[in-house]
Amino acid sequence: MGKSKKRILHLGIHNTFENITREQALKQVLRAFSRKSFDDSTKDLITLFGISSEELLELGAKYEDVMSMQALLN
Repeated sequence: MGKSKKRILHLGIHNTFENITREQALKQVLRAFSRKSFDDSTKDLITLFGISSEELLELGAKYEDVMSMQALLN
């Protein structure tokens, strides 16, 4: 195997996607809302799982926080 292919395959070893359930994703998004830390991973979770504003409000998120992210929420 050539050096380039070996490097490419070696880089892909650590790029695994962790298994996450919808409930875990909701908890992580809610935790990010409570900390006011809306980073890319939070936005990715919202769009990946199709989280709606009603779900977040039922779990206890503040109305102002949910409305600030309304563009991403279903």
